[in-house]
Formats: sequence, structure tokens, C-alpha cells
Amino acid sequence: MTRQLQALFAVAILALLVVGGWTVWAAPQRPSDQQLRNAAADDANWLMYGRTYDEQRFSPLQQINEDTVGGLGLVWSRELPTTRGVEATPVVVDGVIYTTGPWSIVYAFDAKTGDRVWTYDPESDRTRARLICCDVVNRGVAFYEDRVYVGTTDGRLIAIDAATGVPVWETLTIDLDKPLAITGAPRIANGLVVIGNAGAEYGVRGYVSAYDAETGGLVWRTHTVPGNPAEGLANDAMQRAAETWNGEWWLAGGGGTVWDAIVFDPELNLVYVGTGNADPWYRDLRGRGGDNLYASSILALHADTGEYAWHFQLVPGDHWDYDATQPLMLADLEIDGRPRRVIMQASKNAFFYVLDAATGEFLSGTPYAQMTWATGIDPETGRPIEAPAAYEGMEPVIVTPDPGGAHNWYPMAFHPTTGLVYLPVKDGMFFIHPPDPEWQPGKRAFNAGIEPGYDGPLLEQLLLQPPPQGKLVAWNPVAGRADWTVDFPVAESGGVLATAGGLVFQGRADGIFAAYRATDGTVLWDFDAGTGIMAPPVSYLVDGVQHITLMVGWGGAPGLINPPGMGPVKPGYGRVLTFALDGNASMEPRPFGHTEPPVPALPLEASAATIRDGRELYEGLCFGCHGFATIAGSLPDLRYSSADVHAQFEQIVLGGLREQRGMPRFDDLIDAEQVRAIQQYVLSRANATSGTP
Repeated sequence: MTRQLQALFAVAILALLVVGGWTVWAAPQRPSDQQLRNAAADDANWLMYGRTYDEQRFSPLQQINEDTVGGLGLVWSRELPTTRGVEATPVVVDGVIYTTGPWSIVYAFDAKTGDRVWTYDPESDRTRARLICCDVVNRGVAFYEDRVYVGTTDGRLIAIDAATGVPVWETLTIDLDKPLAITGAPRIANGLVVIGNAGAEYGVRGYVSAYDAETGGLVWRTHTVPGNPAEGLANDAMQRAAETWNGEWWLAGGGGTVWDAIVFDPELNLVYVGTGNADPWYRDLRGRGGDNLYASSILALHADTGEYAWHFQLVPGDHWDYDATQPLMLADLEIDGRPRRVIMQASKNAFFYVLDAATGEFLSGTPYAQMTWATGIDPETGRPIEAPAAYEGMEPVIVTPDPGGAHNWYPMAFHPTTGLVYLPVKDGMFFIHPPDPEWQPGKRAFNAGIEPGYDGPLLEQLLLQPPPQGKLVAWNPVAGRADWTVDFPVAESGGVLATAGGLVFQGRADGIFAAYRATDGTVLWDFDAGTGIMAPPVSYLVDGVQHITLMVGWGGAPGLINPPGMGPVKPGYGRVLTFALDGNASMEPRPFGHTEPPVPALPLEASAATIRDGRELYEGLCFGCHGFATIAGSLPDLRYSSADVHAQFEQIVLGGLREQRGMPRFDDLIDAEQVRAIQQYVLSRANATSGTP
């Protein structure tokens, strides 16, 4: 059945049920521009990604509070058919939860019962998985009037009828010849659907686009870095940016992708976006010298046209993959005795920034975690003061934070009573940056310019570093300091919710979902979800009762790469969990993974040189999905590959035998001999783990 026939069939059935007096589904309200502007007063729903346009993730509900939270229990749980990363923020409208899972699949659940209302699978092209650096995740939908909007991993923006789950329109937002993808949630701004994309590690030029919510027509598109000057520069902003680049940067795209942070201020009529790293990562590979505007920046754009308003660059001439794509939050604060409308970000680079939302004026930038790449920040300009040892040209350097950042995409929350921002922090994760002297655009699937197989003297220094420390930090943005912190047994923790009940809710990579007292961080309640948590919870009313819903599922970059020192993380099947006071539902997570060492399926028949070559190829092509060195993450562990898998190894890697399951082919980059080297490296890891000589 075609999608058009499916749509007609669904509408016909709905009409018959209504005419016949059987109301199985009431169409949701139509959150208009005015309703979205007034979302702060709507305590029954969670209408937008961050609940309100300011993205503060604060719920005014207080049935669940410091005194009652001990009675919080599970109301219902629904398993998702995936063991990949689950990162979405649910949107809740009139008792219906709209959310997403991996591969951009959209779900609608009855918030009271957990019954599935509909599922929409956009059938994203699985062959493009190798063009997505950090798992085939999706962070959620936007709801506007009677439609749900989702961006797909293969670059489409789709409008879906909220009542039926039937697509209304779809438009391609990318050039399919470019390694672009969408993992972030769309945002609504004055009837426009604003969406960015990812791909800066693969060689692209970043941009953000706005589409008419009714028709899907492109209204404006703004690039974040300049293209080839010989082809013309679109405006004065791009002309100024081009003056900060050197060499032929456009050959590698330039980077600066808007892969997550998008915020709209309806009063100022500005859209704010955070831009990603310059491409490739390392200065000397893209043309040494210059700030490389507007990569690693916060950009303010006029909402109706996309025209440049102002920018603030967090990391001029970035050399360490310090994107500025972490969540952006608007707030009204009193600073130096005067009220200021500000925009805030806890950046990857370990500085917490407060800027004037109207002008971009730098107000403050204070370290919230350990850093060795910078020694401080200029108090007048906000420009970082680079540490001398953090950049040595084409020589490897070791720094913290790592490319994952002291804070990444995980949403933070603001409590207007305490005045604190609650944010997940990964403190003290060190990383070796070895620029690849043989790098060239398109040389590898992961095209960031990092040299694979590095085994130089900095490895010993890396091994001497203590493991990273995961934390929940209550940050005072006016004073520029932490009021309190909670240390975790894992490095990674998920997004945050603050409530008027005096609580802060957050999940962790070990599957623990907890409620903390907002004033001092005391743990008041916890729940073992059985699977690692990355996504943030939301809160809303059903029949006048406060509920909390959370997506769980370990994956993303940390779940796939699975670096050492992360603590007792829990891969497993994704789920949707919903809680309320006096909830008494039970949950038995399906087991996932291995409890015994692998038994190598084939004997190891390769020289040390071949295994070394295999390791380099693996780290250049495979680690982003199958794990770095340990080869163990959220996907099936290759060390446990069966004899049948090894018999088909070449067909899988070169022939696309498992493309529809998300395993892309690599016959454009490597040959059969190189595939054998990768296979032998995998077998060597199985042998090392099992103790086989």
C-alpha cells in the first residue's frame, strides 16, 4: 500500500468511527503561535522541546515534591525495538506523548495507559549510517497546530498529522551527495520550522534552514561558514567570516554544523543557534591561522529572514572539537544590579557563558569543570587564553575536556526560585589529539583529520590520568560558581528536569533515575531503569494528576565507542517509562550483552603487521559504531561474532549484505585485503579478551 493510500485509508476509518459514534481518538488541540508563547502558563502539557521558548525545562507542577516524592512509582513501561541510543525529549499534548527513537521513528502513546496510538516509520536510508558520527539517534519532535514535525537521519523534514500519524508533507533539507544527517529536534518560530543538520566530521559546510509549517516550502537558509570566495560570498557577514579563514578550507567543507542547539525568543524575534567544530578538527590541516568564523560560535539570526544579527565565538581557531552546539537557555537575570535578558550555555570547552540575548555582549565566562586547553578567559572580550601546551602545530597534544566535552547535548534545567542552572557534567576526561599528516578530504569515513592507530609517548601520560568523574552540578550563573555538586559512579549522565516541587530529576548511564532536592542535591528517590539513560524527563498532567515520562536507552557516541573509565554503564533495550504518585507497575528489562568471555570463532592467522594495519583501519572506519579498542558497546560486540558472520565478513563490509540493518558498505574506501586485516584485528581482540594464546 502506498503512503497516499495509507493516508486516505486512515482518514476514512477515522471518519467512520466518529460518524458511528465511536470516538477512539480525540484530535489534539492546535498549539498556535500564541499558545506556544504562553506555554509557561500551561502546566498540563509539555508543548515544546524545552517546554517553553526559553528552554528552561522547568515544570510549575508540585504534586510531586520533597515530601511526596517517596511515593513516586512506575505507572507504565513500553519497550522499544532497539538497543541503540534513545535521546528524545517527549512532547505531551492533551494526554498524548509524541516522541522518537533511533532511525527517526515517531511514536504516539496514550499518556495515561501507555497504549500506542500510532507509529510512523519514515524508513530512513540505513545505508547512510556511516555518515552519522554519534549513533542514528533522534532528539524529538516539534508540535505546531495539528501536526508533528520530525527531522530524519537521511536529511528529510516531515510533517505528520497528529491524530492519525499519516505524513502530510516531506521535504529534503540536504544534498544527498553530501555526508549530512539530522539528529536534532526541529523548533517552531512564527509559523516556521527551523532545523539544522550534522556532518562536520565528514566534510560539509554547515547551515540552518527554516520551512513554512503549512506547506514545507523553504523560507530561508543561512550558512554558518563561508564557501569558496571565487563563487561569491552571500553577504557582509560571510565576507567578514571569509577573512578569518586561510588556505582552501572550502575543499573540506568548513564545518560549523547546527546539529542541536536552536532557541527562539519571540520578544526579540531572534533565533539562536550553536555551531559545531571547524572541519577538519586541526588548524594546520584546514589552513593555519585565523579564527574560522562562525564555527564554534553562538549565532543570533532574525527569525523571519535568517539574516545575521550577532555572533559570539567561544573557541576561535578551534583545534579540539569544541562545538558550541550544547543547549542554549534564555533567562531574565539581575546582573550587576540591573535586569538583563541573557542567553546561557555550558559549553563543551568547560566554560559556562552568559551573554546579552539582544546584542551578544559578553557578560561572563567561568570554568565549571577541569580544563587544560585554556588557562582562563579575557574578562572584557570573553576570548579564551590558550594554554601553551594545548597546541603544537602538527604534533600530538593531550588535553581535557575530550571531544565529548565537559557537557554535551544533554539538556540542562533552570529553577527560577533557586536561581540555579542544573547541568550534567563529565569532569576530567583526557584525550590525545594526533593530527594526521597524510590527511586529505574524503580519505576516511570519519574525516576529522585525526591519525588512527596512534601509539606515541602520550599514551603513557594518558594512562596515568585518573578516570573521569560524572556529576550533577547546580550552577549559579550570576555568581559564576557551583552551589552544590553530586558525584556519580559513572562519567555520563542524562538530561535534567527542575520542578516547582523543589526537585531536580536526572538519569545516569548506569540506569539510575533519581530525584534530588533542588536546594542542596540530597537524593530523595531513585529507580533502576535497567538500561542507561541519556534523555531528559518531562512532567505534565493527566486527569489532574502529575506524571513524569522519561525515554531510556544507552547509546550515542559514548555508548557506541565505549571508551574505558566510564563506569558501570548499562546497554540494553530502549523503553518509555511513566511515573506518578502511588504508581505500582512492575518492569523486567530484557537482558542484553554477554556475561562470559568470547570464544573466538576462527583461529588467528595473521602477522603482527597485519593486525596493526587492521587496527588502524578499524579505528579509521569502524570505531564510531563498534567501539574504540574494546569493541564493546550498544551494538552487537564484534568479539562475539559467530563463524557464520566471519564467513560473510567480506560480503558484509564490502557487499552491503546488512545495509538494511544499519551496517553500511565500505567498498569505495577499502579492498578485500584490508577487510581481512580488520577481521584479523577483531579476532585478535576476541583472543585477548578470552585469554586464547
